[in-house]
Amino acid sequence: MAENDKREEILELGKFGLIAKLSEKFQIHHASTLSGIGCDAAVLKSSKNNSLLSSKIFLENVHFDLTYFPLKHLGYKTIAVAISDILGMNGTPTQVVVNIAVSNRFSIETVNELTTGMQLCCNRYKIDLIGLDLTTSQSGLTIAVSVSGEVESEDLVKRNGAKENELICVSGDFGAAYTGLILLEREKKVFEVDPNSQPDFDGYDYVLERQLKPEPRLDIIEALKKENIKPSAMINVSDGLASALINLCKASHMGCDIFENKIPIDAVTFQTLKEMKIVATTIALNGGEDYELLFTIPQSDYEKIKKVENISIIGYIKEAVAGY
Repeated sequence: MAENDKREEILELGKFGLIAKLSEKFQIHHASTLSGIGCDAAVLKSSKNNSLLSSKIFLENVHFDLTYFPLKHLGYKTIAVAISDILGMNGTPTQVVVNIAVSNRFSIETVNELTTGMQLCCNRYKIDLIGLDLTTSQSGLTIAVSVSGEVESEDLVKRNGAKENELICVSGDFGAAYTGLILLEREKKVFEVDPNSQPDFDGYDYVLERQLKPEPRLDIIEALKKENIKPSAMINVSDGLASALINLCKASHMGCDIFENKIPIDAVTFQTLKEMKIVATTIALNGGEDYELLFTIPQSDYEKIKKVENISIIGYIKEAVAGY
């Protein structure tokens, strides 16, 4: 680097900006690669259905804290999070491959507990774990999950199909997972000061479960198909509703109008954040780890979407100059 060159910080671009910048150097070399970086999962052409591929990595003290995260819950969550990316393409998850790096502070019993959680999630959502590898680590626990799925060509939904005046829909509710994380971090600090203290989690079961044991929305994908609804654009909401909206609008070259009072927030989430003097909408938009689905549909599907449970219409797609 030349003496006068300014160092470019990752913070200046952010996660998605950096991914976009890095992806520019890679070319597609095979006709079977229909879509790569820039969607929830890559799309590969096959003889009958399109194949979907995605991967996730989970680092101790970055993505999880074993001070309060049970290993069985952690194993379950890693599979649930990975298969959510396949759902974000309107696909069906089918197989996972897991790689685990562990330090010598972990025993056979603890690794077995972790993989038992993975097994529970795989069984619940009928996912085949087809590969498992272990290696050593000098920095705690690391888990990498690769997931594959499939989707018929006519059912594939990307981020780039939203059109003006379409309805913006979301599944479930937002902000609960991050609220659960705030509670866990708060009680961890109390424990560090007083190891004899007992955590105060009475009445917070919902937000804690959303953080420790999220459920992928396979039910929503199935319900949409049952009502013969194919979204025009879709994305898995993993890093907050606001970033998902921005990514969908950017990919579709559109803007959007969102109504704050339409953003679904669970009553427990709202009340817990109120007690902490935190604005619930801020957490719903920016908290992350909700793993809900955000998608757009034409207004002609309004009567159909009303029949699907746990769906909220939060706004409209607008022309690009409207912003987001």
